[in-house]
Amino acid sequence: MSTIRDTQVSAHDWWRGAVIYQIYPRSFQDSNGDGIGDLPGILERLDYIASLNVDAIWLSPFFTSPMKDFGYDISDYRDVDPMFGTLEDFDRLVEAAHARGLKVIIDQVLSHTSDAHPWFEESRQSRDNPRADWYVWADPRPDGAPPTNWQSIFGGSAWQWDTRRCQYYLHNFLIEQPDLNFHHPEVVTAILEEVRFWLERGVDGFRLDAINFCTHGELKDNPPRREIAEGFIGVRPDNPYGYQQHLHDKTQPENLAVLERLRSLLDEYPGTTSVGEVGDDDSLRVMAEYTRGDQRLHMAYSFDLLTENASPDHLLATLQTMEAQIGDGWPCWALGNHDVTRLATRWDAEASPARLRLYLAFLLTQRGSVCLYQGEELGLSEAQLRHDQLVDPAGITFWPRYKGRDGCRTPMPWQAGESHAGFSRVSPWLPVPDFHHALAVDHQEHDPASLLNASRELLAFRRRHPALSRGEIHFHSLHEEVICFTRHSGGESLLIALNFSAQALTLKTAWRAEALEDAPGMINGHWQAGRLTLPPHGVAIARCAGEAH
Repeated sequence: MSTIRDTQVSAHDWWRGAVIYQIYPRSFQDSNGDGIGDLPGILERLDYIASLNVDAIWLSPFFTSPMKDFGYDISDYRDVDPMFGTLEDFDRLVEAAHARGLKVIIDQVLSHTSDAHPWFEESRQSRDNPRADWYVWADPRPDGAPPTNWQSIFGGSAWQWDTRRCQYYLHNFLIEQPDLNFHHPEVVTAILEEVRFWLERGVDGFRLDAINFCTHGELKDNPPRREIAEGFIGVRPDNPYGYQQHLHDKTQPENLAVLERLRSLLDEYPGTTSVGEVGDDDSLRVMAEYTRGDQRLHMAYSFDLLTENASPDHLLATLQTMEAQIGDGWPCWALGNHDVTRLATRWDAEASPARLRLYLAFLLTQRGSVCLYQGEELGLSEAQLRHDQLVDPAGITFWPRYKGRDGCRTPMPWQAGESHAGFSRVSPWLPVPDFHHALAVDHQEHDPASLLNASRELLAFRRRHPALSRGEIHFHSLHEEVICFTRHSGGESLLIALNFSAQALTLKTAWRAEALEDAPGMINGHWQAGRLTLPPHGVAIARCAGEAH
């Protein structure tokens, strides 16, 4: 059993327990017929988003960019790329979202820029210009080799030779994404001013990309791993990034000072928040370290629940490890996003309705905030694309063992009977799979038994019960295939049991439980007379009236 104290929430702490709907703008809605989603398209669909009963939207990057990594390579932090619209479109989107009670969180990529950013274009010209040290530059080894053995996430050395300076620069991701030097105080100040620009435009928070990559350590070789490890973005056994212990290239102690500067800025704008993406060998520890107290990040998430392991042992171990370490910090949980194979394929190759409801219930009943990726409410499974259809550089590099992230980024299906499922009037940047038409929004809207409507019901239920969104949590040992816990806030205690097996279970329990009158229809398990009955992949949530005597 583990126990975490209840967290009281003020109006400025709206983010505690919030459900954040992630939008990948390129794939949400095309408004102007160019095959690419845009900000006006998101504006068109805000009523749909509000109908889901989520609290906020998270917009993946829409900034000016060469699009080598589809917006995560920023060349101008303060403007909207023309393919997505204009700053005025963004302002209208924020105003309209706020009018519907939705907060707006935007991606911020702080650790690196595009090589087309004016800062880097100046930095690479010489070793003595005003921005010469704004990026991570290093001399070669005596034999001309890179300064260290550090690997790039996207394959190959993390160092790229530049003939202008006759030095290497660091890039943890693509060659076109040079790393900023956060050991330089002017860099930190400049980056924070880019953040302030969007705070002044009324955003409610930031999702911070690869936030533990901001500072690097001494230029020493990373030691090898005893076993190749999967993790982070597409880091699989066929990617040499997983061959090392990442002791020197990321997650350095100096990063904490950067986070504290960032938090100090956000505190100037009460009610704003931050959620950091943590990709590390020990990501749960880093999540805890980055969110404890009130001087660093508000919350953080990792890739621990974004792997292919859906066993209850793994899920429970992740949750309990997090709770044991985080103290007064705050986690954010996600089962899918724009970087990983879609949940319906990764955890359930058959995309069975019962399992998808179980996974949704698992996500929405944990202690912490939640990120829900567009299309998860529809049960979209991974698109299977041919090599000639790929655009993701990671997929192109590691084909055929790893097919990249395009399969989870295909356009949102809105209308089953329309060409391109109502996403666009023309062929989109990625194709809409034929089988996604049957899962389109208009097909599910009027079906009371659809996953879309089950998602709406469960999200509304979570809103009505503070115990689910921010209450304390106690885990209970009940059955090897069942994750069982209580959530408690104020005078309410809820008892939750999730059956991860394909068998119906009847279990003796020590609790007295009362049925909830407002329970969604997807809650199909029952407590009665000291017994818990769970259908295959069933979910039970009841009011806990205490232990039986």
